[in-house]
Amino acid sequence: MPPKIPALGREAAEALALQAVIVIVGDDDLLLRFLSVTGCGAEDLRLRIGEPDFLGAVLDFVLEDDATVQKVADAAGVSPETLAIARSQFPGESVDWTP
Repeated sequence: MPPKIPALGREAAEALALQAVIVIVGDDDLLLRFLSVTGCGAEDLRLRIGEPDFLGAVLDFVLEDDATVQKVADAAGVSPETLAIARSQFPGESVDWTP
């Protein structure tokens, strides 16, 4: 029998996305890569931090790299799979990430 996938509400998904932002901002290499990949600047980050589309994009960025997934999951105290579940709570296409 496959493992049960935990339910995750919108508020918990937002909290995980914000935790991802904290991890990204706290790591110079990740921050530079995030700004480069997304094309947003530091001001965009401040202005859009609460927007669902932006939070989904943050989780997309995280889910593109296994090491980043693990780093954020460890910081948030959740499984890597939980980050993918959190991404599904936001608008737009999500990255197909598997552990």
